[in-house]
Amino acid sequence: MLSNVKGKHGSAQLGFPVTLLLKWVKCPSIFISGVLERLIAEASESKEESVIHLPDIPGGAKTFELVAKFCYGVKLELTASNVVYLWCAAGNLEMTEEYGEGNLVSQAETFFNQVVLRNWKDSLRALQTCDDVLPFAEELHIVKRCIESLAAKASTDPNLFGWPVLEHGGPMQSPGGSVLWNGISTGARPKNSSSDWWYEDVTSLSLPIYKRLITVMESRGIRREIIAGSLASYAQKYLPGLNRRKVSGETSSHLAPLALGSPPSEEDQKILLEEIDRLLPVQKGLVQTKFLFGLLRTAMILKVSPSCISNLEKRIGMQLDQANLEDLLMPSFSYSMETLYNVDCVQRILDHFLATDQVTGATSPCSVDDGQLIGSPSLAPITMVAKLIDGYLAEVAPDVNLKLQKFQAIAAAVPDYARPLDDGLYRAIDIYLKSHPWLVESEREQLCRLMDCQKLSLEACTHAAQNERLPIRIIVQVLFFEQLQLRTSIAGCFLVSDNLDGSRQLRSDLVGSNEGGWASAVKENQVLKVGMDNMRMRVSELEMECSNMRQEIEKLARTKGSSAWGAVSKKLGFKMKSQMCSAQEGSVSNNKNNNHSGNIKVEKLKDRHSKHKRSSSISDKASVSSIVPSK
Repeated sequence: MLSNVKGKHGSAQLGFPVTLLLKWVKCPSIFISGVLERLIAEASESKEESVIHLPDIPGGAKTFELVAKFCYGVKLELTASNVVYLWCAAGNLEMTEEYGEGNLVSQAETFFNQVVLRNWKDSLRALQTCDDVLPFAEELHIVKRCIESLAAKASTDPNLFGWPVLEHGGPMQSPGGSVLWNGISTGARPKNSSSDWWYEDVTSLSLPIYKRLITVMESRGIRREIIAGSLASYAQKYLPGLNRRKVSGETSSHLAPLALGSPPSEEDQKILLEEIDRLLPVQKGLVQTKFLFGLLRTAMILKVSPSCISNLEKRIGMQLDQANLEDLLMPSFSYSMETLYNVDCVQRILDHFLATDQVTGATSPCSVDDGQLIGSPSLAPITMVAKLIDGYLAEVAPDVNLKLQKFQAIAAAVPDYARPLDDGLYRAIDIYLKSHPWLVESEREQLCRLMDCQKLSLEACTHAAQNERLPIRIIVQVLFFEQLQLRTSIAGCFLVSDNLDGSRQLRSDLVGSNEGGWASAVKENQVLKVGMDNMRMRVSELEMECSNMRQEIEKLARTKGSSAWGAVSKKLGFKMKSQMCSAQEGSVSNNKNNNHSGNIKVEKLKDRHSKHKRSSSISDKASVSSIVPSK
């Protein structure tokens, strides 16, 4: 019957022997098609046996077979999978009411309106079949009506309706809302449906139709975060790079699901990624930062347009405070880059974040004091970014190809007020110095100027004081500020101890002999005593280190001249360092009554150094300053 079938995209060119078609002439039902009627009439006038060539039939041979059965009076079973093919084929063959009441066009249209458009899954299935007969479906407005139906259902909260609206995969429900099992009410209530219930379904659509669906949904006022979630779900299904899978294989011009075959070609992936970037709303927090980093990484691999990469970097910069260290560690995919990681991209993302942070109007560090500065909610994002960048610098610091200027540029881009402590920055600098031992003294000092020694914790100060990789000037500063911190801590502990003694005395007067309170007070006193002992030991160690360092510097000064130590003290700005080291021993080991004698010693040392300074020569100062650079 079907002797010759050719064509593509569901269209076919069918040939039939004249003798077979002439038999159809005797059947009146064949004349329900205007096209077939004309072709058969023309073939009957010809005396030679020939073949009738039909125009392209939407849906191919299978669809024409169903049409032929309908012409012979066979009742067809219309479904969401074949109604679009039959409707388009019937329209192409002019099977309208003009050639018979209840013709195929009217039956297909009635079924489409009354059955397909009322059901989510049927509407989706019919829309999927439109790809094969797209020109005919567009002419009959089938695509538009399916998209409008899906958009209307997606914009409606399914929790607001009971039976029988929830047909998109949920259980059947009775009019009362309980779950039905085999037609019997179980009394159980169905689970609430979230707003993303339709994400997985629409990923089966081709990219052109999916774009139109998203556009219609936006015009209907669906929230941006819901639209962004659908775009992310669609991208994750068709971009293997987001799932860290190797990009390979090629498909047709239409994107097919990965589960049904090989992944799309690189060209298709580039088109999809650029379309996702254009459709994705520009707003912070709509999608996860990890997803944006995945898009950026895939875009660099596929070598998409520079404008697309720039847009993705700006999107990431808007919400950099939500990223983690693993996201920032993007490898360099270009042969022109020497570094292992793409530090240039991270620097651009950081610049976008800082620009956005200034636009949003973060609290100025000059308007609040230090206590309010650390706890300010407006500074929380930039503080998190500062910690993230410090961790990133520590990860990329071992790269021997990382230039000093690039490392400094990224570290210096973070404002000083964004770092409550510089421990993370110190760790990154130490790793960089360890991995780049060929740096000269001036470069090491220039690098160490990035951190503030006053913002190092006691643990970091302890490590820095023994770090041979740091310049001598930085070590002296660290020792000085560490002693200041210890002195402040000890003074605070004495104050707390006095307050505890007073509170215990008051408590004993009010409560009397309270065994529980007395035991608690004894325990607190023991803990405080242990802490004080530890601090005394640490102060003694630091004083010993300070004394040794002072002796070394004095030896160095003797080789240059008698006034070298005065010049060193003046150049470093620590004239009172030796006095403070000796005075701290008295403040820790003696009680309050001995503070006066310690102060007298400090005054004597001041006079001695003042006389010593006046006897110093200008030439000696110049010689020492060449050894220890000024701050």
